[in-house]
Amino acid sequence: MKSTMMTSPLLVPDMTERAARLFSTAEVVSVQPDGTRDRSNLGDLHRRSRQLAGALQAAGLVEGERVATLMWNEREHLEAYFGIPAAGGVLHALNMRLHTQDLSHVVAHAEDRFLIVEDVLLPIYEQLRPFVQFERIFVVNRTGEKLPEGTECYELFLAGAGGRFTPPVLDENDPAAICYTSGTTGKPKGVVYSHRSICLHALCLSLPDQLSISRSETVCPISSMFHVNAWGLPFAATMAGSRIVLPGRNLQPEALLDLMAAEQVTFSAAVPTVWMAILNALESTPGRWKLSPKLRIAMGGAAAAESLLRRFDKLGVHVIHAWGMTETGPLATAATLKPEMDAWPEDDRYAQRSRQGMALPFIDLRAVNDEGECPWDGATTGELEIRGPWVAAGYHGIEQSAQWTADGWLRTGDVVSIDPEGYIRITDRLKDLIKSGGEWISSVDLENTLIGHPAIREAAVIAVPHPKWQERPLAVIVLREGATVDAEELRAFLQQSFARWQVPDAFVFADELPHTSTGKLLKTKLRNDFCGWQWE
Repeated sequence: MKSTMMTSPLLVPDMTERAARLFSTAEVVSVQPDGTRDRSNLGDLHRRSRQLAGALQAAGLVEGERVATLMWNEREHLEAYFGIPAAGGVLHALNMRLHTQDLSHVVAHAEDRFLIVEDVLLPIYEQLRPFVQFERIFVVNRTGEKLPEGTECYELFLAGAGGRFTPPVLDENDPAAICYTSGTTGKPKGVVYSHRSICLHALCLSLPDQLSISRSETVCPISSMFHVNAWGLPFAATMAGSRIVLPGRNLQPEALLDLMAAEQVTFSAAVPTVWMAILNALESTPGRWKLSPKLRIAMGGAAAAESLLRRFDKLGVHVIHAWGMTETGPLATAATLKPEMDAWPEDDRYAQRSRQGMALPFIDLRAVNDEGECPWDGATTGELEIRGPWVAAGYHGIEQSAQWTADGWLRTGDVVSIDPEGYIRITDRLKDLIKSGGEWISSVDLENTLIGHPAIREAAVIAVPHPKWQERPLAVIVLREGATVDAEELRAFLQQSFARWQVPDAFVFADELPHTSTGKLLKTKLRNDFCGWQWE
């Protein structure tokens, strides 16, 4: 049988086409830098994203070229999410939290041609400017102040094309966006998402047993739009015709709660650090915020404590624990319960919800150790491997990496067990990575840099539990004989190469470090020695 179904491509701009046709009045609320709220709708999003696409075409953008953005979660950034792929370009949302060295590497490696930056982030651009070369820089200028030399007004850029736009002929496997990893095992690496992968990921997020993004929702992506495309929520919400609330730059718990209460947000997503701060605010001032009784929140980026789920439940807020990574588009699992689990004892249900969850449809998971593939017994552990239609097959500009197996599975670096129900639980991480506030920090990179200090003979950096950030790096230092150095000098030394949030919060000076019989650093002993560390 040669004739089956049509081969209509899955394309990102089709999401806004549908939204404008069917849900044009669905509101888009965007918090401005001064705290006011800009109100537009999905019809405006479609119109302005096409304007951007036309302006990029007029500027000579060639299909497949990268356009960088340096913006918070706000309306113009949402326009870029759809306007850049509509023109055949590749959206590259820059992670403003990276150190200037890493950020300049990412821009150069991606070969970004243009940059769209909002005015409040011009100081970051100025730090970056000596190390990068953009052909043109467009500034979202809300203040009306004079723009830096060599930059252009974003609104004038849009108007300059006169509304002309000729949609290019795109293939669903063409690149639509690129995100870079946090650079925990060397320099950040680029993961390229196709139109097809973004569309399939958005469809899967909308399923009722996953995140259930629907037209009846008011969706607030708190997770940064530069962090794996805000977990795909802007795409899924636009496709579904949801009302969208963008929080801007003020992510303090009180500001977020004011926004969520005023706009009656029904779904939001962020890392546990953000939710812990929000939970503490809710518990410290009961009754202050009247949140929607339908509010559900997704939590990912770091393991969520069972106690966190219980505390939110007491407040009537349901938590969905999820897992993913830049290479998985990002969502790969969600810890929603099966119907028969409703009859389980309460403690068992909470234990299951605190796992990282089941694979989403079309995603395959397995755990592999030295003995081969691990049984799904909830006890045997191995490295998590994954494959699927929104899982990366390689890194941008890098020859085939050892991170992929010979039969095409991605090695995640997470050590997991899989229970008989198919739920994974992360039990450890390979390569001694530290996850702080949902962001990875490489202990090896910190150690190697510290050893480069003339006063240091040996250094170890370990993850220590932290009440706010889940984990923070602690450095244990052995000085050279007769050398002296203090913690402030070491912080300043590290900040030459690392962002402030990556630098250890504490430095402990020791006479020696523990080693194995083969001379390897014994980090397990260090972690045991400092597991009770009290942060000031």
